[in-house]
Amino acid sequence: MDWNEYTRMFVGLIAIVSPISVVPLYLSFTENIKHRRQAVARTTAFSVACIFIVAMLLGQSILAFFSISIDAFRVAGGILLMSIAFSMLQVKINRTGHTPEEDREAVESPSVAVVPLAMPLLAGPGSMSTIILFSNQTEGAIDKLVLFIICLLVALIIWGILHFAPQIGDRMSQTAMNVTTRVMGLMLAAMSVEFIVGGLRNLLPGLA
Repeated sequence: MDWNEYTRMFVGLIAIVSPISVVPLYLSFTENIKHRRQAVARTTAFSVACIFIVAMLLGQSILAFFSISIDAFRVAGGILLMSIAFSMLQVKINRTGHTPEEDREAVESPSVAVVPLAMPLLAGPGSMSTIILFSNQTEGAIDKLVLFIICLLVALIIWGILHFAPQIGDRMSQTAMNVTTRVMGLMLAAMSVEFIVGGLRNLLPGLA
């Protein structure tokens, strides 16, 4: 793998996580615990990093345990990413990430860092599927090390955005957040097409 592939992995993971779109929810969830926002940001980023690393290391083993081929998972993951991308393009709340009932419970929860911020809002089914698919593309120790570093960098970016979430919320208009979400959604849609086509090419060689 070359640096273009590494860059695609990093940009793709940032697109599916879309930490900017979580800022309004983060501010809402921590409205009653403003004095603990920094601790919540650190715990959320650490939890996301742990979830990503577990998915990277054990994802393929879990698929093998259930006798699921990586190509079938690539198609399923691509369809899931496509649905998320459509929601992002329309700036709609994606129900594969969380539900209104979970939002109401989160506001009253003493700790929202792990649930629902880390999972499922940031490290949801779409991002974990992406990590597993990226892990399958790695061929050697260096590739896996780079993917590991990418996971840590994404978690670090999440911490930075949540750390400065109050300032971002004050200075960044809702229109700017919507534009950012749509751009990320477009990139995610393109990446999901690649996953689907690649999986179908191997599952149905006649289509090639």
